[in-house]
Amino acid sequence: MANEFRTLEAHSAEYFGDTRDYWWNEDFIALIGRRFAFEKVHEVLDVGCGVGHWTQALAPALPAEARVIGVDRDQSWVNKATERAASRGISHRFRYQLSEAQALPFPDASFDLVTCQTLLIHVADPGAVIAEMTRVARPGGLVLAAEPNNVASSLIMNSIGFNEPVEKILAGVRLQLLCERGKAALGEGNNSVGDVVPGLFVASGLTDVAVYLNDKTNALLPPYATSEQRAMLEEIQDFETRDFWIWNRGDTLRYFLAGGGLEGEFDGLWESVKGGTDSFAKAVADRTYSHPGATLNYLVAGTKSRE
Repeated sequence: MANEFRTLEAHSAEYFGDTRDYWWNEDFIALIGRRFAFEKVHEVLDVGCGVGHWTQALAPALPAEARVIGVDRDQSWVNKATERAASRGISHRFRYQLSEAQALPFPDASFDLVTCQTLLIHVADPGAVIAEMTRVARPGGLVLAAEPNNVASSLIMNSIGFNEPVEKILAGVRLQLLCERGKAALGEGNNSVGDVVPGLFVASGLTDVAVYLNDKTNALLPPYATSEQRAMLEEIQDFETRDFWIWNRGDTLRYFLAGGGLEGEFDGLWESVKGGTDSFAKAVADRTYSHPGATLNYLVAGTKSRE
């Protein structure tokens, strides 16, 4: 199974499968390492590490002697990240421990690089988390966040939906936007927080703030033969089987109502994003289904002042 964690109760379990290994192009990571002088980095903190995908993806661009500490609020992910590092033979460089992002258990000025990936979309006050990340960065050190605008994906069309009626397409946009607004209103994070992260970096006193876009798309194309393609297809099929969208139906309804949606319109909007399962299955079987896999993922960097 491409995602062994998908049925766990821990946060983000649906998104820690094999597809996450394909979020970044290796040459882009190498380029980022050169842009931000990773050769000077010796101590790294990965905040909200999950099972360790992000800094393990950065590892080839880091010095061989660099040491990484990952922290997560969920003990199950700390355990899984530890197991994953051991299975990859990198336990001597990577260790993991329990911690809340808002109260990191490290002294001021402890790390050369403090980083996160899709953490800020899950917190009520991303500015407070960025301030805490900045606190534990050394003067002249780097704070680096990879965060998305997820609502943009509602207007990326696949081969089935490209010619759908405008009203149906906009219904999906409405559902996702209201849900994102509702999730934020409930204090569970804003799924498109990437748009405001650069401004939050400036507000935290970080300097030389730079913003880049991840150049990786996750296109799904026939004949779906590579390991990446198989992992993506298996994930989509699993979501279809379990009636899962971005969230499960219960959480989607909860977010939708909190965002100002009306309960009476929910079923129709849900159908707009979840209908067409048979068409998808047939298109895959016929080797005609395709999706460009575009996303809007920001990589935001800032330097802690030396003063």
